[in-house]
Amino acid sequence: MVRHARNPEEVSPARAPRTSASRAAGPEALSLDPVIHERVRLGIISALAVNETLSFNDLKKLLEITDGNLSVHARKLEDAGYVRCTKSFVGRQPRTEFKLTPPGRRALESYLGQMESVIRSTRDQ
Repeated sequence: MVRHARNPEEVSPARAPRTSASRAAGPEALSLDPVIHERVRLGIISALAVNETLSFNDLKKLLEITDGNLSVHARKLEDAGYVRCTKSFVGRQPRTEFKLTPPGRRALESYLGQMESVIRSTRDQ
């Protein structure tokens, strides 16, 4: 196995010294809701915040993700009580629709407030 000498001027992000901005943003960033903070779940909950309901296929197309990926992330949001899933049939075709719940809307509002605080504290440095 060949090991390459690391350039001493290169500092990995994991070992980078903390700046005052990263310290200032720390408390808000650490308290972000991990259920919402994941990219796909944030996309789902954001889309539902501006649409009364969205079908499984609508969300899949909007977010450009696979059936399996959407299913896993939607289930996580449903388990947290942030979205409601309704299954029905239109003719013989199954239809799955999602709707943001009141706790989901509150969680999104809280998340957005925390993100705004992180952004403000970072810009103020």
